[in-house]
Amino acid sequence: MRLLTLRREVTQLKRQLRQYDRYGEIIGKSPRMREIYAIIDAVSQNKSNVLISGENGTGKELVARTIHNKGPLAVRPFMAINCGALSETLLESQLFGHRKGSFTGAIDDHEGVFLAADGGTLFLDEIVEIPPRLQVKFLRAIQEKEVTPLGSTRPIRVDVRLIAATNRDIEEAVRDGSFRSDLFYRLNVVAIHVPPLRERREDILPLIEHFIAEFSGVYGIEAKRVTPEARQCLMEYGWPGNIRELQNAIERAFALSAEPEITPRDLPPAITTRRAPDVPANGALPEPVPMEELERRNIVAALQRSGGNKNEAARLLGIDRQRLYRKMEKYGLGS
Repeated sequence: MRLLTLRREVTQLKRQLRQYDRYGEIIGKSPRMREIYAIIDAVSQNKSNVLISGENGTGKELVARTIHNKGPLAVRPFMAINCGALSETLLESQLFGHRKGSFTGAIDDHEGVFLAADGGTLFLDEIVEIPPRLQVKFLRAIQEKEVTPLGSTRPIRVDVRLIAATNRDIEEAVRDGSFRSDLFYRLNVVAIHVPPLRERREDILPLIEHFIAEFSGVYGIEAKRVTPEARQCLMEYGWPGNIRELQNAIERAFALSAEPEITPRDLPPAITTRRAPDVPANGALPEPVPMEELERRNIVAALQRSGGNKNEAARLLGIDRQRLYRKMEKYGLGS
């Protein structure tokens, strides 16, 4: 009986410890993530617009969903749209809806995500990619709380909480005129920056444990143990793809090996050969490289790794092909 009681106490303690590693569906116990949790606690209880920034793969949409699910809007719709993945006409239709016959292919009426999210939350990813003409219509929808579908002259009232996200420097886009300042200030009521994984390394192990539990269920096998050597590789890697890249690395280990342990040979070669840069012994920091130069180098590396295949290069960079072409033109990298 005493042994049974002890086991129950240990199980309860483990459950409590796991709770410290996560907030809802978000995994992380670092101080920077705890700051984000405090903001979510506050903003989830009202309908203020939120602007989330962060690199690809950091979990911006998960933060948006958590804001929605933690508050009174949880019983209402949550709609998400990627503003950088659609042509201008399709984006306008997806946002505001359209009437039958308003453009080629419009064979039926479509309500759009503003109306679909009425009373709930609308999440707009890659908000900086909205074309200038649509920014005007988008701003009006926010200000007037109404939308006018394509092919219609009759506005429709809507009431949505807006959460926008970007992996770009939106303030730079405002300065260079590609993004309206009045729209920026409408969206940027509450700002949340999700740090990259390399800046919160204490969250790597909880994430590994989470993905191991997830994929042991998916593959129907016992949870794997990570060897010390593999753990060191995972902890020292720079994670340019952030949480999404870590998730893929753990799934790869389950997909390619039936062994009970994850060893370095089960990890992608990039992880076992590329570690986070060390600070020199004398404490000198490396010379900083301008962000645009880093972006240009990253695009060149993706193009080289993909053998010039634009679709594959865009996938490696975590962007759509249209945006890749714009970046290539910007840096004079040909077509």
